[in-house]
Amino acid sequence: MWKRINDLSERFSDFFSYFCSRFASRVPFNMTTIKRDDILKTAQSMDTLWSPLTDEQRQLLADHIDIRHYKKHDIIYHEGDKPQHLFCLLKGRVKIYKLGVGGRQQIVHMPPLKGFFGYSDGFVADRYTTEAAAVEAVTLCAIPLSVIKHLILHNNTIAVFFIRQLANLLGFTTENMVSLTQKHLRGRLADALLHLKEYYGTEDNGQTLATSLIREDLANLSNMTTSNAIRTLSAFADEGLISIEGRKISIMDEPLLRQVSQIG
Repeated sequence: MWKRINDLSERFSDFFSYFCSRFASRVPFNMTTIKRDDILKTAQSMDTLWSPLTDEQRQLLADHIDIRHYKKHDIIYHEGDKPQHLFCLLKGRVKIYKLGVGGRQQIVHMPPLKGFFGYSDGFVADRYTTEAAAVEAVTLCAIPLSVIKHLILHNNTIAVFFIRQLANLLGFTTENMVSLTQKHLRGRLADALLHLKEYYGTEDNGQTLATSLIREDLANLSNMTTSNAIRTLSAFADEGLISIEGRKISIMDEPLLRQVSQIG
């Protein structure tokens, strides 16, 4: 019986090897080349990270880039996970949030296109202190933190770049904390709308926000309940500050909206 099993095993192994060789011969020759070209284009599109590198460092970076795709609501990383990558947002929208009492989300940051995220905890902690999820279909570039740390140690310009990145993030976090703890509902929501315009821009008309969030996410970004966010948006619309069409929000009177933000 064992001899019979061994014979069958050898025949299967021969067939599998033959199948693989035949299949490999049908793979387009330029498949690897195209993938490599896409990776290089992605690396070059991250100009602030790519430009200061030497040829050897660019090779290192390109060799370790991983392009990842996420569907709407997919989790990119969980709170408590061990940080292993720096992420660059190539397409779509991502929310970074902290889970509070009862599982309610408090959105603390929404990185802009070509913005980096997911790395600060890797510099100072063993675990993520926040969670990140796709607001819509997302394409990310993931780079191992070990590669980023190597570049920081061996390239002064990259080191200064990340110092500035962290300083800007700290400044944003401080301003956001003051806004969320000291401003009233109107001021907080005005800040959120202006933040979305600054980070993601507008459509061709120059008024309609290029990104549209569900009301729950807009409320979580502004630290208020969904019902309060809906009522405040309606009040803004009645006053002519914004116009609303479904999930689309257009800023009609930006100077007045900034005044609401400043008054708080």
